[in-house]
Amino acid sequence: MRAGRLRGTAIAAALGVVAVLGIQGVANGTGASDGGEVSPYSARAREKGPVEGELHKLALKPKGRGEAVLSQQDTEPFGLLGVSWSDPEAEVKGRIEARTRDADTGKWSKWIQLEQAESGLDGKRPGLRGATEPVWVGPSDGAEVRVIGGGGAALPAGMELTLVDPGAGAAKTKKKNDLGLAPVAAALPADDPVPPVPTPAPASTAPRPDVVSRVQWGADESLNNEGPIYLPGGRIKAVFVHHTAATTPYECSESAAIVRSLHVYHVQGNGWRDLGYNFLVDKCGTVFEGRQGGVDQPVQGAHTYGWNAESTSVSVLGDYTNAGASGAALDAVNRVAAYKLGQYDGDINGTTTLTAGDTQKNYFGTSFTKGQQYTFKSLSGHRDGFNTQCPGNSLYPQLDSVRTSGPAAQLKISSVNGAAATPGATLPSGAFLTVDWSTSTPNARLNKFELLVDGESVAVTDGTARRASAALTDGSHQVQVRATTTNGKVSTALAVTVAADVKGAKFVPLAPKRLMDTRTGLGVPAGAVGAGKVVTLPVAAATGGTPTAVVLNVTATNPTEASFVSVYPSGTTRPSASNLNFTPGRTIPNLVVVPVLDGKVSFYNNQGSVDLIADITGYFTSTGGGATQTNFGPKRLMDTRTGLGVPAGALGAGGVVTLPVAGVDGIPATGVKAVVLNVTATNPTQPSFVSVYPSGTTRSGASNLNFTPGQTIPNLVIVPVVDGKISFYNNQGTVDLLADITGYFSDAPEGALQANFGPKRLMDTRTGQGVRQGPVTGGGVVTLPVAGVGGIPATGVKAVVLNVTATNPTEASYVSVYPSGTPRTSASNLNFTAGLTIPNLVVVPVVDGKVSFYNNSGSVDLIADITGWFSS
Repeated sequence: MRAGRLRGTAIAAALGVVAVLGIQGVANGTGASDGGEVSPYSARAREKGPVEGELHKLALKPKGRGEAVLSQQDTEPFGLLGVSWSDPEAEVKGRIEARTRDADTGKWSKWIQLEQAESGLDGKRPGLRGATEPVWVGPSDGAEVRVIGGGGAALPAGMELTLVDPGAGAAKTKKKNDLGLAPVAAALPADDPVPPVPTPAPASTAPRPDVVSRVQWGADESLNNEGPIYLPGGRIKAVFVHHTAATTPYECSESAAIVRSLHVYHVQGNGWRDLGYNFLVDKCGTVFEGRQGGVDQPVQGAHTYGWNAESTSVSVLGDYTNAGASGAALDAVNRVAAYKLGQYDGDINGTTTLTAGDTQKNYFGTSFTKGQQYTFKSLSGHRDGFNTQCPGNSLYPQLDSVRTSGPAAQLKISSVNGAAATPGATLPSGAFLTVDWSTSTPNARLNKFELLVDGESVAVTDGTARRASAALTDGSHQVQVRATTTNGKVSTALAVTVAADVKGAKFVPLAPKRLMDTRTGLGVPAGAVGAGKVVTLPVAAATGGTPTAVVLNVTATNPTEASFVSVYPSGTTRPSASNLNFTPGRTIPNLVVVPVLDGKVSFYNNQGSVDLIADITGYFTSTGGGATQTNFGPKRLMDTRTGLGVPAGALGAGGVVTLPVAGVDGIPATGVKAVVLNVTATNPTQPSFVSVYPSGTTRSGASNLNFTPGQTIPNLVIVPVVDGKISFYNNQGTVDLLADITGYFSDAPEGALQANFGPKRLMDTRTGQGVRQGPVTGGGVVTLPVAGVGGIPATGVKAVVLNVTATNPTEASYVSVYPSGTPRTSASNLNFTAGLTIPNLVVVPVVDGKVSFYNNSGSVDLIADITGWFSS
């Protein structure tokens, strides 16, 4: 930091110099420490609070002819030095040079030249002194100073050598740790004193970096009795980057001692109110809080003469005249700048307009006139605003990479459901949310965007998208957009509140009807769905009502590769959750409850090609009549192997069995509109399908289970009840059938209403999401919290609708999903063989806010995606 303006171009020309640095050079140093464990704290281990540095002053002896000396002599231990004089406006015409004695080796350093700092950088203040920039020399115990070549001009009065001991200052021995260079993180108080602030700190789109606070680096706050000051306009428009010009390598464990030394020198040596820089960064990437006033506040520092009123600063510890800063240091500068500019809608790679606080020139000869406005890069070097080499000839060009390596900038939500949005605004919504956003960062630097609802990712797009949609539940939600750049850095738009008015939905059962078959072109164009392709099916007309969601039995057949299919509302962003998982040659069905936005639903196939079939069995609606849901079971109602519910014996080709359900085993005798059954086909002798339909009605061509010989396969079925019974038809060969009831829909007013949600992944044992990581072994149980998780209400949830997938099974087995806190029944939800990946929809009651998953034998990974819930 060159501490001010040069007094006119004539003086600069006469001296033949420009300001070079902030803190000048390290004369002795203690050697580099780029490897091993690095501590950002360097106060003494015995300290319990502020580390009181000591400042010693030794008078220089005038020799006449513009010369003065301090003879070589022993001193108290110190780590930083500078020279000061009484008149802050006076200039030293000669060269000021110093050298020091290393406290460990006793060797004297080479002579180093001290650059004169500028007065007025921290305002016109009582007790202000003229001074050189300080230089960090490391642990030292001897000094010598000379002022030479003054051309006979008189030296200013009161010239003194200022020595700073950044440690406790109590010890007098000449040892390195007397400067307080040992770690003390555990000994420091946990909380910082809270200074008065002008307004609540604005949130930032970029993450707040980890910052070593003033308490942690041992700031002696007794030096700061004036309190902080804040930018007059309360807005940071630019970040100026400096270097402290420590020419000899330092250990990162010394960084806090350097910061403490700067603090003492700026206050007691220069007469400033506080440390000049707002933030400091060392070569290991540690960020230190500088000037007092709050990391998240627009604190006015003393760093870039003429531009302090609209900017903040970051200074990198070290000299970067001949070598560039480390990657860790550059990343830390980036994190600080992105955070501070992100608080005020700034772009780290953009430009801004600043008003000159004085008339001067910068390093490049650009003239500035006080009171006029000029364009600066939002991230600028010290030399852009002042006539100085700072932040060094090697660091300055590195700022280009810092500018382009930050997170997405100026990320903001522009509209919600077509209505203009501003941060903090509250906007209405229905069951579906469409969000538009913008950013100033080019697409080439963007990897992805995520739509967040209450902090949870509900939709993911690529880096070129500027819109996403998702389903909402009733109530107030915080909506944000999160951007991830190609280098992995993240920024998040400020939140908009969305007040969603979503009524609970009732179920309207329909006789099963085929709506889509890609083999014949029914509902969609004929032809298998290719890799990464989507087909969209109109469904609203088939319901005869206004659906909020439809219930479809979806079958994947003729797949050419292992793949998955996702079914989701047309017009929304496709979720990552899957509904069907299959392998080549398999025919797999699964029941799907999918929200309806624009009257259509979409089907996505991940890879290979596959034919898709969809049969509608009912829909949910929040307008008009319908049935409410009641949990029941799981309870086995039918097993053809034992004669439970129907006559014993496998169901033959073209055969039908009819199962009474109304008035059976606690199910109401009247008012039941549909039952929810988990139907399992086992021991099939030929490829075939089973249709489940209301007894007393004509069977349609729709199927509920498709299977091959020897396969055991389950599927959830929601089937209307017309005459109190339901029928099961097998197309060919023979097959045994099992049916477990998990609930029913009726005209009971006390029943539960349905809420759409997701699809959203809640559990994956492969990654440890939701439950412990690792397959579920034979006889093992994992329990998944659902109430109050990821946007699901904490209370009132009667049942959740989960798409459960079993993958990587080592043996033939089955999985039962049941309410946590209740005894597990013998009913199963998924049946599979070794190596098979199979999904099934599950409607499971919620008793204690969790649901449990039991695996019978072998081991298997389980995945669960929620698609909705029922609540009272």
